[in-house]
Amino acid sequence: MDANGQVAVVTGGASGLGKATAQALIAAGARVAILDIDEHHVVESAGEIGALGVTCDVRDAGSMERAFMTVRESLGRTRILVNCAGIGPAKRIVGHDGPMELSWFENVIRVNLIGSFNALRLAAADMMALEPSADGERGVIVNTASVAATEGQIGQAAYSASKGGVAAMTLPAAREFARNGIRVNAISPGLFATPMLFALPEEVQKSLAESVPFPHRLGRPEEYAALAMHLIANPMINGEVVRLDGALRMAPR
Repeated sequence: MDANGQVAVVTGGASGLGKATAQALIAAGARVAILDIDEHHVVESAGEIGALGVTCDVRDAGSMERAFMTVRESLGRTRILVNCAGIGPAKRIVGHDGPMELSWFENVIRVNLIGSFNALRLAAADMMALEPSADGERGVIVNTASVAATEGQIGQAAYSASKGGVAAMTLPAAREFARNGIRVNAISPGLFATPMLFALPEEVQKSLAESVPFPHRLGRPEEYAALAMHLIANPMINGEVVRLDGALRMAPR
């Protein structure tokens, strides 16, 4: 799909992978809305890159329904969705203070997995109402999984479960929407230079970067954006979970 002139929604678009993707879409001529939870951050980033900024909570059905209504009223129906909203906290299942609080696990699932599905269901409904392009496409959805979906480290049980769910729903979603001309893919990033990783101590960041075989560094958000743009543009890529990790395979810890 040619992004030029199309309405694109990027969740988690105020920073990191989402912001870089929103910028790439705008450069390609798309009309972009960034959805994020921090109102100040949304307004600041939207003004900086020239996007529509919408404050919402991906965990909440009503909040997201209102967000997509705002996008429809301001830009039109969504033709492209890139899901980048997510959190990556680490916690052992049983730690020094006892078992993990169930609410902690639930929140990671709600943000990463349910949040992605929440946006997917609403974007797909918008896309179904659109006229197909000359090649029969009505829309493209790109979700964000993680290498932790298959190689989760100690302390990543919640995160791995959430991202494993994102990866697992890619193919059934692609199969369901095939008759409507809507493609669904996912990207599984490795270690990327994002606010999530920058929250770790500097020595940990350095150690993680050194673990990537080649390139021997952290991934850059614009490299994620480049792959997302290719998945949007290439009509034969459908139902795939594509690793973007520099040949990294995560160790147990």
